[in-house]
Parts: sequence; C-alpha cells; structure tokens
Amino acid sequence: MKTLTLDIPPEVVEAAKLPRDEQEKEFRKELAVALYQRGVLSLGKARILAQMTRWEFEELLGQRKVVRHFTESDLKDDIRYVKGHQ
Repeated sequence: MKTLTLDIPPEVVEAAKLPRDEQEKEFRKELAVALYQRGVLSLGKARILAQMTRWEFEELLGQRKVVRHFTESDLKDDIRYVKGHQ
C-alpha cells in the first residue's frame, strides 16, 4: 500500500489558528474538498481522504456550494447498487 505523508510547515499550521486536536481533520477536509472540486478525486475517494461518511461529505460540499460531479457512469453504478440491494 502506498501512502503519502505531507509535511506542513509549523508557521502554516500556527497561522491556521486551529485547535491542536482539530488540525489534521480540518486540513484533510480542505484538501479533500479542493481535490474533489478540481475533479482530481471522485466523491468516494475525497470523502475517504476527509475521513467522513458520504452523507457528511455531501453536506460539507453543500455548505461550500461545491458543484457535484455526477456522470452517466455514476448513475449506472447507483442503479446497479439499488437493484442489488432490494
């Protein structure tokens, strides 16, 4: 499994003015939203990066007024999923 460690300079972390126990969570959310918005990550992968449920991430996107990327392929996947769980 390949992982990536991102070193954020201390002066950037301090400038963010986040409580210590929320820093990683907030940076993950910001990165996930930005990469999703640019089309770099799918919704599923972005929500994993943000460590949120799909519904929590969808709500965050709504709060930020981020346009959802929903393709015909996504629709077909959703229909297959629903048919398989009836």
